[in-house]
Amino acid sequence: MRSLSPEEAALWARVTTTIRPLSREVASTPAIAKAPEPITAAKPKGRVPATRPPALPPKRTENIQGATLDGRWDRRLSSGRIQPDRTLDLHGHSLDRAWEAIDRALERAIASDDRVLLLIIGHERKGDPPLERGRIRAAVNDWLAVSRHANRIAAVRGAHRRHGGGGSLYIILRKN
Repeated sequence: MRSLSPEEAALWARVTTTIRPLSREVASTPAIAKAPEPITAAKPKGRVPATRPPALPPKRTENIQGATLDGRWDRRLSSGRIQPDRTLDLHGHSLDRAWEAIDRALERAIASDDRVLLLIIGHERKGDPPLERGRIRAAVNDWLAVSRHANRIAAVRGAHRRHGGGGSLYIILRKN
């Protein structure tokens, strides 16, 4: 912050004499004094430690929906050039039956060294919860994250239009 020049200080003094207080109390007008010199920090003596970068937030558990794959995998998935090794359609399943079916399908896919599982879960339903339809879709990412097979899931991606688009997911499994 810079200090006022003598001309600016004189102008400011004239302005402050025209100010009328908002309250009925008598305001005391402070005398305009010479602006104080700006305070500069004294240079530290001795060795100055390097500034530390800001602390990083704690590492969160891996979100399989946002897990990274190499660019080749992502290009193949987004273009629909991946052919799923196994498909599981969850239409008509209750929440409990859907969870059991996902668990069995993951177990079979891992046992047979499949890499891509296509999970058909139905399109997202817009509207205020609770909706009777769309409960499986709302729960599937949480199920996969806490599944006994979660350490074998490399990533979860939305499926290409030819494989169901917004109503399906690719589950990419890690190699053995």
